[in-house]
Amino acid sequence: MAVMQDVSMKESTTEAADSEHSSVSSPVLQQLKVVVSQVERGVAMKEMRLISRALRLMMSVRRRFRGPTLAAFIKHVLPVGSDTLSRLLPFFCKDEKDMEVDSTSSTLHVASHKSNLLPELEVLCYLVVLVYLVDQKQYQEAKACSGFAIARLKMLNRRSVDVIASRIFFYYSLAYEKTDSLVEIRSTLLALHRTATLRRDELGQETLLNLLLRNYLHYNLYDQAEKLRSKTQQLDTHSNQQLCRYLFYLGKIRTIQLEYTDAKDSLLQAARKAPAKARGFHIQCSKWAAIVRLLLGEIPERTTFMQPGMKKALKPYFELTNAVRIGDLSLFHMAAEKHSSVFHADRTHNLIVRLRHNVIRTGLRNISISYSRISLADIAAKLRLNSDTAVADAESIVAKAVRDGGIEASIDHANGWMQSRETGDIYSSNEPQLAFHSRIAFCLNTHNEAVRALRFPPNAHKEELESAEKRRERQQQEQELAKHIAEEDEGDF
Repeated sequence: MAVMQDVSMKESTTEAADSEHSSVSSPVLQQLKVVVSQVERGVAMKEMRLISRALRLMMSVRRRFRGPTLAAFIKHVLPVGSDTLSRLLPFFCKDEKDMEVDSTSSTLHVASHKSNLLPELEVLCYLVVLVYLVDQKQYQEAKACSGFAIARLKMLNRRSVDVIASRIFFYYSLAYEKTDSLVEIRSTLLALHRTATLRRDELGQETLLNLLLRNYLHYNLYDQAEKLRSKTQQLDTHSNQQLCRYLFYLGKIRTIQLEYTDAKDSLLQAARKAPAKARGFHIQCSKWAAIVRLLLGEIPERTTFMQPGMKKALKPYFELTNAVRIGDLSLFHMAAEKHSSVFHADRTHNLIVRLRHNVIRTGLRNISISYSRISLADIAAKLRLNSDTAVADAESIVAKAVRDGGIEASIDHANGWMQSRETGDIYSSNEPQLAFHSRIAFCLNTHNEAVRALRFPPNAHKEELESAEKRRERQQQEQELAKHIAEEDEGDF
Protein backbone atom coordinates (compact mmCIF):
# COMPACT_ATOMS: atom_id res chain seq x y z
CA MET A 1 0.00 0.00 0.00
CA ALA A 2 2.86 2.34 0.87
CA VAL A 3 4.44 1.68 -2.52
CA MET A 4 1.17 2.47 -4.29
CA GLN A 5 0.83 5.74 -2.33
CA ASP A 6 4.40 6.73 -3.27
CA VAL A 7 3.66 5.99 -6.92
CA SER A 8 0.45 8.04 -6.83
CA MET A 9 2.24 10.94 -5.14
CA LYS A 10 4.98 10.84 -7.79
CA GLU A 11 2.36 10.83 -10.54
CA SER A 12 0.56 13.81 -9.01
CA THR A 13 3.81 15.76 -8.69
CA THR A 14 4.76 14.97 -12.27
CA GLU A 15 1.28 16.03 -13.48
CA ALA A 16 1.59 19.32 -11.57
CA ALA A 17 5.07 19.89 -13.02
CA ASP A 18 3.77 19.12 -16.51
CA SER A 19 0.85 21.51 -16.11
CA GLU A 20 3.20 24.24 -14.86
CA HIS A 21 5.57 23.62 -17.73
CA SER A 22 2.72 23.66 -20.23
CA SER A 23 1.47 27.00 -18.86
CA VAL A 24 4.97 28.41 -19.06
CA SER A 25 5.56 27.22 -22.62
CA SER A 26 2.00 27.80 -23.87
CA PRO A 27 1.39 29.49 -27.25
CA VAL A 28 -0.32 32.40 -25.49
CA LEU A 29 2.78 33.07 -23.42
CA GLN A 30 4.92 32.94 -26.55
CA GLN A 31 2.59 35.46 -28.23
CA LEU A 32 2.82 37.76 -25.22
CA LYS A 33 6.61 37.56 -25.38
CA VAL A 34 6.38 38.66 -29.01
CA VAL A 35 4.20 41.57 -27.85
CA VAL A 36 6.88 42.55 -25.33
CA SER A 37 9.60 42.46 -27.98
CA GLN A 38 7.51 44.61 -30.34
CA VAL A 39 6.86 47.16 -27.59
CA GLU A 40 10.57 47.32 -26.80
CA ARG A 41 11.34 47.77 -30.48
CA GLY A 42 8.70 50.50 -30.84
CA VAL A 43 10.11 52.38 -27.84
CA ALA A 44 13.66 52.10 -29.16
CA MET A 45 12.66 53.31 -32.64
CA LYS A 46 10.06 55.80 -31.31
CA GLU A 47 7.43 54.26 -33.56
CA MET A 48 3.92 54.34 -32.11
CA ARG A 49 2.79 52.18 -35.00
CA LEU A 50 4.73 49.20 -33.68
CA ILE A 51 3.21 49.61 -30.21
CA SER A 52 -0.29 49.75 -31.71
CA ARG A 53 0.47 46.60 -33.69
CA ALA A 54 1.66 44.88 -30.51
CA LEU A 55 -1.61 45.77 -28.74
CA ARG A 56 -3.63 44.36 -31.64
CA LEU A 57 -1.65 41.13 -31.38
CA MET A 58 -2.35 41.01 -27.65
CA MET A 59 -6.08 41.55 -28.20
CA SER A 60 -6.18 38.74 -30.75
CA VAL A 61 -5.27 36.18 -28.07
CA ARG A 62 -7.21 37.69 -25.17
CA ARG A 63 -9.89 34.97 -25.35
CA ARG A 64 -7.25 32.38 -24.49
CA PHE A 65 -5.94 34.19 -21.42
CA ARG A 66 -5.63 31.96 -18.34
CA GLY A 67 -4.58 32.83 -14.82
CA PRO A 68 -1.41 30.66 -14.62
CA THR A 69 -0.26 31.85 -18.03
CA LEU A 70 -0.64 35.53 -17.13
CA ALA A 71 1.03 34.96 -13.78
CA ALA A 72 4.00 33.44 -15.62
CA PHE A 73 3.97 36.37 -18.04
CA ILE A 74 4.15 39.10 -15.41
CA LYS A 75 6.87 37.12 -13.63
CA HIS A 76 8.72 37.01 -16.93
CA VAL A 77 8.47 40.76 -17.51
CA LEU A 78 8.64 42.33 -14.06
CA PRO A 79 11.71 42.07 -11.84
CA VAL A 80 11.61 40.18 -8.56
CA GLY A 81 10.54 42.32 -5.61
CA SER A 82 9.00 45.13 -7.67
CA ASP A 83 5.89 46.90 -6.40
CA THR A 84 4.00 46.20 -9.62
CA LEU A 85 4.63 42.46 -9.31
CA SER A 86 3.44 42.42 -5.72
CA ARG A 87 0.24 44.26 -6.76
CA LEU A 88 -0.61 42.11 -9.78
CA LEU A 89 0.19 38.62 -8.50
CA PRO A 90 -2.62 38.54 -5.88
CA PHE A 91 -5.17 38.79 -8.72
CA PHE A 92 -4.11 35.29 -9.84
CA CYS A 93 -2.68 33.66 -6.71
CA LYS A 94 -5.17 33.33 -3.88
CA ASP A 95 -2.92 31.28 -1.61
CA GLU A 96 0.23 32.51 0.06
CA LYS A 97 2.17 29.53 -1.28
CA ASP A 98 1.35 30.58 -4.85
CA MET A 99 2.55 34.10 -4.19
CA GLU A 100 6.03 32.91 -3.31
CA VAL A 101 8.56 32.93 -6.11
CA ASP A 102 10.03 29.45 -6.23
CA SER A 103 13.14 28.22 -7.96
CA THR A 104 11.29 26.82 -10.98
CA SER A 105 9.54 30.07 -11.81
CA SER A 106 12.56 32.23 -11.07
CA THR A 107 14.06 31.07 -14.33
CA LEU A 108 11.37 33.10 -16.06
CA HIS A 109 12.63 36.36 -14.63
CA VAL A 110 14.47 37.53 -17.66
CA ALA A 111 13.87 41.12 -16.59
CA SER A 112 14.92 40.56 -12.96
CA HIS A 113 18.54 41.50 -13.66
CA LYS A 114 17.49 44.72 -15.37
CA SER A 115 17.76 47.74 -13.15
CA ASN A 116 15.88 49.99 -15.63
CA LEU A 117 12.64 48.31 -16.67
CA LEU A 118 10.79 50.14 -19.44
CA PRO A 119 7.70 51.93 -18.08
CA GLU A 120 5.86 50.81 -21.22
CA LEU A 121 6.28 47.16 -20.24
CA GLU A 122 5.12 47.89 -16.71
CA VAL A 123 1.98 49.59 -18.00
CA LEU A 124 1.49 46.73 -20.48
CA CYS A 125 1.36 44.27 -17.56
CA TYR A 126 -1.39 46.36 -15.97
CA LEU A 127 -3.33 46.33 -19.25
CA VAL A 128 -3.02 42.54 -19.72
CA VAL A 129 -4.26 41.83 -16.19
CA LEU A 130 -7.06 44.40 -16.53
CA VAL A 131 -8.30 42.87 -19.80
CA TYR A 132 -8.29 39.42 -18.21
CA LEU A 133 -10.27 40.57 -15.16
CA VAL A 134 -12.89 42.34 -17.31
CA ASP A 135 -13.29 39.27 -19.55
CA GLN A 136 -13.72 37.09 -16.46
CA LYS A 137 -16.36 39.57 -15.17
CA GLN A 138 -14.36 40.20 -12.00
CA TYR A 139 -15.29 43.86 -12.01
CA GLN A 140 -14.39 44.65 -8.41
CA GLU A 141 -10.89 43.28 -8.94
CA ALA A 142 -10.76 45.17 -12.26
CA LYS A 143 -11.58 48.41 -10.43
CA ALA A 144 -8.70 47.83 -8.02
CA CYS A 145 -6.27 46.94 -10.81
CA SER A 146 -7.29 49.95 -12.91
CA GLY A 147 -6.83 52.20 -9.89
CA PHE A 148 -3.22 50.99 -9.56
CA ALA A 149 -2.69 51.53 -13.30
CA ILE A 150 -4.09 55.08 -13.27
CA ALA A 151 -1.93 55.98 -10.27
CA ARG A 152 1.15 54.73 -12.14
CA LEU A 153 0.21 56.58 -15.34
CA LYS A 154 -0.05 59.88 -13.47
CA MET A 155 3.67 59.62 -12.72
CA LEU A 156 4.64 59.04 -16.37
CA ASN A 157 5.06 61.63 -19.11
CA ARG A 158 6.21 59.62 -22.12
CA ARG A 159 4.58 59.75 -25.53
CA SER A 160 5.36 56.07 -26.07
CA VAL A 161 2.98 55.24 -23.19
CA ASP A 162 0.02 57.09 -24.72
CA VAL A 163 -1.19 54.21 -26.90
CA ILE A 164 -1.27 51.76 -23.98
CA ALA A 165 -2.67 54.40 -21.61
CA SER A 166 -5.67 55.03 -23.89
CA ARG A 167 -6.64 51.34 -23.62
CA ILE A 168 -6.28 51.45 -19.86
CA PHE A 169 -8.56 54.51 -19.70
CA PHE A 170 -11.23 52.61 -21.62
CA TYR A 171 -11.18 49.54 -19.36
CA TYR A 172 -10.96 51.77 -16.29
CA SER A 173 -14.26 53.38 -17.24
CA LEU A 174 -15.77 50.04 -18.30
CA ALA A 175 -15.06 48.43 -14.92
CA TYR A 176 -16.85 51.25 -13.11
CA GLU A 177 -19.72 51.21 -15.59
CA LYS A 178 -20.31 47.50 -15.01
CA THR A 179 -20.55 48.16 -11.27
CA ASP A 180 -22.87 51.18 -11.81
CA SER A 181 -20.46 53.64 -10.22
CA LEU A 182 -19.45 55.85 -13.13
CA VAL A 183 -20.11 59.00 -11.15
CA GLU A 184 -17.17 58.17 -8.87
CA ILE A 185 -14.57 58.60 -11.62
CA ARG A 186 -15.93 61.68 -13.39
CA SER A 187 -13.55 64.06 -11.63
CA THR A 188 -10.66 61.68 -12.32
CA LEU A 189 -11.50 61.53 -16.02
CA LEU A 190 -11.71 65.33 -16.18
CA ALA A 191 -8.29 65.62 -14.52
CA LEU A 192 -6.82 63.04 -16.90
CA HIS A 193 -8.28 64.89 -19.90
CA ARG A 194 -6.76 68.15 -18.68
CA THR A 195 -3.39 66.46 -18.24
CA ALA A 196 -3.59 64.88 -21.71
CA THR A 197 -4.38 68.30 -23.20
CA LEU A 198 -1.39 69.92 -21.49
CA ARG A 199 0.89 67.11 -22.65
CA ARG A 200 -0.51 67.20 -26.20
CA ASP A 201 -1.57 63.57 -25.95
CA GLU A 202 -4.11 63.66 -28.80
CA LEU A 203 -5.08 59.98 -28.62
CA GLY A 204 -5.65 60.31 -24.88
CA GLN A 205 -7.76 63.42 -25.44
CA GLU A 206 -10.00 61.61 -27.93
CA THR A 207 -10.43 58.59 -25.67
CA LEU A 208 -11.09 60.59 -22.52
CA LEU A 209 -13.53 62.93 -24.28
CA ASN A 210 -15.60 59.95 -25.42
CA LEU A 211 -15.47 58.42 -21.94
CA LEU A 212 -16.65 61.70 -20.41
CA LEU A 213 -19.49 61.99 -22.93
CA ARG A 214 -20.50 58.41 -22.16
CA ASN A 215 -20.33 59.21 -18.45
CA TYR A 216 -22.66 62.20 -18.81
CA LEU A 217 -25.08 60.40 -21.14
CA HIS A 218 -25.25 57.45 -18.74
CA TYR A 219 -26.92 59.77 -16.23
CA ASN A 220 -28.93 61.70 -18.91
CA LEU A 221 -26.84 64.86 -18.41
CA TYR A 222 -27.15 65.96 -22.02
CA ASP A 223 -26.65 69.67 -21.37
CA GLN A 224 -23.37 69.09 -19.56
CA ALA A 225 -22.23 66.74 -22.29
CA GLU A 226 -22.94 69.37 -24.94
CA LYS A 227 -21.09 72.05 -22.96
CA LEU A 228 -18.06 69.80 -22.63
CA ARG A 229 -18.15 68.88 -26.31
CA SER A 230 -18.54 72.46 -27.51
CA LYS A 231 -15.70 73.79 -25.33
CA THR A 232 -13.26 70.99 -26.17
CA GLN A 233 -10.66 71.60 -28.82
CA GLN A 234 -11.41 69.69 -31.99
CA LEU A 235 -8.50 67.51 -33.13
CA ASP A 236 -7.61 65.53 -36.21
CA THR A 237 -8.76 62.05 -35.31
CA HIS A 238 -6.03 59.45 -34.87
CA SER A 239 -8.35 56.51 -34.22
CA ASN A 240 -11.30 55.47 -36.37
CA GLN A 241 -12.91 53.72 -33.38
CA GLN A 242 -12.84 56.89 -31.30
CA LEU A 243 -14.27 58.89 -34.20
CA CYS A 244 -17.18 56.44 -34.54
CA ARG A 245 -17.93 56.65 -30.82
CA TYR A 246 -17.77 60.45 -30.90
CA LEU A 247 -20.20 60.64 -33.83
CA PHE A 248 -22.59 58.24 -32.08
CA TYR A 249 -22.59 60.29 -28.86
CA LEU A 250 -22.96 63.49 -30.89
CA GLY A 251 -25.98 61.98 -32.67
CA LYS A 252 -27.62 61.13 -29.35
CA ILE A 253 -27.05 64.65 -28.03
CA ARG A 254 -28.44 66.22 -31.20
CA THR A 255 -31.50 63.95 -31.04
CA ILE A 256 -32.37 65.04 -27.51
CA GLN A 257 -31.87 68.68 -28.53
CA LEU A 258 -34.41 68.27 -31.38
CA GLU A 259 -31.74 68.77 -34.07
CA TYR A 260 -32.86 65.73 -36.00
CA THR A 261 -31.14 66.48 -39.32
CA ASP A 262 -27.68 66.80 -37.76
CA ALA A 263 -28.40 63.78 -35.57
CA LYS A 264 -29.27 61.62 -38.57
CA ASP A 265 -26.09 62.63 -40.38
CA SER A 266 -23.92 61.85 -37.34
CA LEU A 267 -25.55 58.47 -36.67
CA LEU A 268 -25.40 57.33 -40.29
CA GLN A 269 -21.78 58.45 -40.58
CA ALA A 270 -20.88 56.58 -37.37
CA ALA A 271 -22.49 53.39 -38.69
CA ARG A 272 -20.77 53.79 -42.05
CA LYS A 273 -17.30 54.28 -40.56
CA ALA A 274 -17.58 51.49 -37.97
CA PRO A 275 -15.92 48.15 -38.79
CA ALA A 276 -18.16 45.31 -39.94
CA LYS A 277 -17.28 43.18 -36.90
CA ALA A 278 -18.71 45.76 -34.49
CA ARG A 279 -22.22 44.33 -34.71
CA GLY A 280 -23.42 45.70 -31.38
CA PHE A 281 -22.35 49.21 -32.34
CA HIS A 282 -24.14 48.88 -35.70
CA ILE A 283 -27.31 47.77 -33.90
CA GLN A 284 -27.28 50.78 -31.57
CA CYS A 285 -26.66 53.18 -34.46
CA SER A 286 -29.49 51.59 -36.46
CA LYS A 287 -31.92 51.89 -33.55
CA TRP A 288 -31.27 55.57 -32.98
CA ALA A 289 -31.12 56.36 -36.69
CA ALA A 290 -34.49 54.66 -37.27
CA ILE A 291 -36.15 56.76 -34.56
CA VAL A 292 -34.56 59.98 -35.80
CA ARG A 293 -35.75 59.31 -39.35
CA LEU A 294 -39.25 58.64 -38.07
CA LEU A 295 -39.18 61.92 -36.17
CA LEU A 296 -38.13 63.64 -39.39
CA GLY A 297 -41.17 62.20 -41.15
CA GLU A 298 -39.15 59.64 -43.13
CA ILE A 299 -39.78 55.91 -43.26
CA PRO A 300 -36.62 53.74 -43.08
CA GLU A 301 -36.18 51.09 -45.71
CA ARG A 302 -37.20 47.54 -44.89
CA THR A 303 -33.66 46.31 -45.60
CA THR A 304 -32.43 48.36 -42.64
CA PHE A 305 -34.17 45.98 -40.25
CA MET A 306 -33.33 42.80 -42.18
CA GLN A 307 -29.55 42.95 -42.05
CA PRO A 308 -27.78 39.67 -41.16
CA GLY A 309 -27.42 39.21 -37.41
CA MET A 310 -29.50 42.30 -36.59
CA LYS A 311 -33.04 41.20 -37.43
CA LYS A 312 -33.94 39.99 -33.94
CA ALA A 313 -32.50 43.03 -32.16
CA LEU A 314 -34.27 45.47 -34.51
CA LYS A 315 -37.64 43.73 -34.51
CA PRO A 316 -39.25 46.11 -31.92
CA TYR A 317 -38.23 49.10 -34.01
CA PHE A 318 -39.49 47.43 -37.18
CA GLU A 319 -42.95 46.99 -35.63
CA LEU A 320 -42.85 50.58 -34.46
CA THR A 321 -41.89 51.78 -37.93
CA ASN A 322 -44.73 49.76 -39.46
CA ALA A 323 -47.23 51.44 -37.13
CA VAL A 324 -45.91 54.90 -38.01
CA ARG A 325 -45.97 54.09 -41.72
CA ILE A 326 -49.61 52.99 -41.60
CA GLY A 327 -50.63 55.80 -39.27
CA ASP A 328 -52.48 53.44 -36.91
CA LEU A 329 -52.43 54.93 -33.40
CA SER A 330 -53.71 51.78 -31.68
CA LEU A 331 -51.06 49.65 -33.38
CA PHE A 332 -48.44 52.18 -32.32
CA HIS A 333 -49.52 52.05 -28.66
CA MET A 334 -49.62 48.25 -28.82
CA ALA A 335 -46.03 48.08 -30.15
CA ALA A 336 -44.83 50.63 -27.60
CA GLU A 337 -46.34 48.71 -24.67
CA LYS A 338 -45.22 45.32 -25.98
CA HIS A 339 -41.55 46.32 -26.23
CA SER A 340 -41.44 48.92 -23.46
CA SER A 341 -38.71 47.01 -21.61
CA VAL A 342 -36.51 47.08 -24.73
CA PHE A 343 -37.07 50.79 -25.25
CA HIS A 344 -36.28 51.56 -21.61
CA ALA A 345 -33.09 49.48 -21.83
CA ASP A 346 -32.06 51.37 -24.98
CA ARG A 347 -33.00 54.73 -23.37
CA THR A 348 -35.26 55.58 -26.33
CA HIS A 349 -38.66 55.51 -24.59
CA ASN A 350 -38.77 59.33 -24.32
CA LEU A 351 -38.20 59.64 -28.06
CA ILE A 352 -40.94 57.15 -28.83
CA VAL A 353 -43.41 59.35 -26.94
CA ARG A 354 -42.59 62.09 -29.44
CA LEU A 355 -43.59 59.80 -32.31
CA ARG A 356 -47.28 59.88 -31.37
CA HIS A 357 -47.77 63.15 -33.21
CA ASN A 358 -46.06 61.71 -36.31
CA VAL A 359 -48.41 58.72 -36.27
CA ILE A 360 -51.44 60.98 -36.13
CA ARG A 361 -50.09 63.21 -38.89
CA THR A 362 -49.39 60.21 -41.14
CA GLY A 363 -52.87 58.80 -40.56
CA LEU A 364 -54.42 62.19 -41.25
CA ARG A 365 -52.46 62.50 -44.50
CA ASN A 366 -53.72 59.11 -45.64
CA ILE A 367 -57.28 60.13 -44.80
CA SER A 368 -56.97 63.40 -46.73
CA ILE A 369 -55.71 61.51 -49.78
CA SER A 370 -58.47 58.89 -49.60
CA TYR A 371 -61.47 61.19 -48.96
CA SER A 372 -62.42 64.43 -50.61
CA ARG A 373 -64.71 65.22 -47.70
CA ILE A 374 -65.03 63.48 -44.33
CA SER A 375 -66.59 64.41 -41.02
CA LEU A 376 -64.47 65.17 -37.98
CA ALA A 377 -66.20 62.36 -36.04
CA ASP A 378 -65.12 59.84 -38.68
CA ILE A 379 -61.58 61.25 -38.54
CA ALA A 380 -61.51 60.73 -34.77
CA ALA A 381 -62.77 57.16 -35.22
CA LYS A 382 -60.19 56.35 -37.90
CA LEU A 383 -57.37 57.87 -35.86
CA ARG A 384 -58.52 55.86 -32.81
CA LEU A 385 -58.87 58.96 -30.61
CA ASN A 386 -60.68 57.32 -27.75
CA SER A 387 -61.67 60.18 -25.46
CA ASP A 388 -64.71 62.26 -24.53
CA THR A 389 -63.41 65.19 -26.55
CA ALA A 390 -62.38 63.13 -29.58
CA VAL A 391 -64.14 65.40 -32.10
CA ALA A 392 -62.62 68.56 -30.66
CA ASP A 393 -59.19 66.89 -30.57
CA ALA A 394 -59.59 65.83 -34.21
CA GLU A 395 -60.53 69.38 -35.18
CA SER A 396 -57.45 70.84 -33.48
CA ILE A 397 -55.22 68.16 -35.04
CA VAL A 398 -56.57 68.89 -38.51
CA ALA A 399 -56.20 72.64 -38.01
CA LYS A 400 -52.57 72.24 -36.94
CA ALA A 401 -51.82 69.95 -39.89
CA VAL A 402 -53.34 72.46 -42.31
CA ARG A 403 -51.38 75.32 -40.76
CA ASP A 404 -48.08 73.37 -40.89
CA GLY A 405 -48.67 72.43 -44.52
CA GLY A 406 -48.91 68.71 -43.82
CA ILE A 407 -52.17 68.34 -45.74
CA GLU A 408 -54.00 70.36 -48.37
CA ALA A 409 -57.45 70.78 -46.87
CA SER A 410 -59.85 73.16 -45.16
CA ILE A 411 -62.25 72.82 -42.23
CA ASP A 412 -65.96 73.55 -42.45
CA HIS A 413 -66.76 74.33 -38.82
CA ALA A 414 -70.48 74.81 -39.45
CA ASN A 415 -71.00 71.35 -40.96
CA GLY A 416 -68.22 69.67 -38.99
CA TRP A 417 -66.20 68.15 -41.79
CA MET A 418 -62.83 68.43 -43.52
CA GLN A 419 -62.74 69.34 -47.21
CA SER A 420 -59.66 68.14 -49.10
CA ARG A 421 -58.29 70.22 -51.93
CA GLU A 422 -57.59 68.75 -55.31
CA THR A 423 -53.92 67.98 -55.83
CA GLY A 424 -52.51 69.29 -59.06
CA ASP A 425 -49.70 67.95 -61.18
CA ILE A 426 -46.57 68.05 -59.02
CA TYR A 427 -44.33 68.28 -62.09
CA SER A 428 -45.89 71.62 -62.94
CA SER A 429 -44.58 73.03 -59.64
CA ASN A 430 -41.05 73.84 -58.45
CA GLU A 431 -40.72 70.80 -56.19
CA PRO A 432 -38.83 68.60 -58.71
CA GLN A 433 -36.44 71.46 -59.39
CA LEU A 434 -35.79 71.93 -55.66
CA ALA A 435 -35.22 68.19 -55.21
CA PHE A 436 -32.69 68.08 -58.05
CA HIS A 437 -31.01 71.22 -56.69
CA SER A 438 -30.51 69.64 -53.26
CA ARG A 439 -29.02 66.49 -54.83
CA ILE A 440 -26.66 68.50 -57.04
CA ALA A 441 -25.57 70.61 -54.06
CA PHE A 442 -24.81 67.48 -52.07
CA CYS A 443 -22.69 66.02 -54.90
CA LEU A 444 -20.81 69.29 -55.34
CA ASN A 445 -20.08 69.56 -51.63
CA THR A 446 -18.79 65.98 -51.59
CA HIS A 447 -16.55 66.73 -54.58
CA ASN A 448 -15.20 69.91 -52.99
CA GLU A 449 -14.42 68.12 -49.72
CA ALA A 450 -12.57 65.40 -51.64
CA VAL A 451 -10.53 68.03 -53.52
CA ARG A 452 -9.65 69.84 -50.29
CA ALA A 453 -8.57 66.56 -48.71
CA LEU A 454 -6.17 65.97 -51.63
CA ARG A 455 -4.42 69.33 -51.32
CA PHE A 456 -0.81 69.35 -50.25
CA PRO A 457 0.30 71.23 -47.11
CA PRO A 458 1.42 74.84 -47.62
CA ASN A 459 4.99 75.47 -48.88
CA ALA A 460 5.48 71.74 -49.53
CA HIS A 461 6.98 72.49 -52.98
CA LYS A 462 9.55 74.83 -51.40
CA GLU A 463 10.69 72.09 -49.06
CA GLU A 464 11.09 69.73 -52.00
CA LEU A 465 13.12 72.36 -53.88
CA GLU A 466 15.30 72.96 -50.85
CA SER A 467 15.94 69.26 -50.42
CA ALA A 468 16.83 68.99 -54.12
CA GLU A 469 19.31 71.87 -53.81
CA LYS A 470 20.90 70.27 -50.78
CA ARG A 471 21.14 67.03 -52.70
CA ARG A 472 22.95 68.77 -55.59
CA GLU A 473 25.38 70.48 -53.20
CA ARG A 474 26.17 67.17 -51.57
CA GLN A 475 26.80 65.54 -54.96
CA GLN A 476 29.11 68.39 -55.98
CA GLN A 477 31.05 68.08 -52.74
CA GLU A 478 31.42 64.34 -53.27
CA GLN A 479 32.65 64.87 -56.83
CA GLU A 480 35.18 67.47 -55.69
CA LEU A 481 36.37 65.16 -52.94
CA ALA A 482 36.76 62.32 -55.42
CA LYS A 483 38.84 64.59 -57.70
CA HIS A 484 41.12 65.60 -54.83
CA ILE A 485 41.66 61.97 -53.87
CA ALA A 486 42.44 61.05 -57.47
CA GLU A 487 44.91 63.94 -57.77
CA GLU A 488 46.62 62.92 -54.54
CA ASP A 489 46.91 59.34 -55.77
CA GLU A 490 48.42 60.52 -59.05
CA GLY A 491 50.89 62.72 -57.15
CA ASP A 492 52.02 59.76 -55.06
CA PHE A 493 52.81 57.83 -58.21
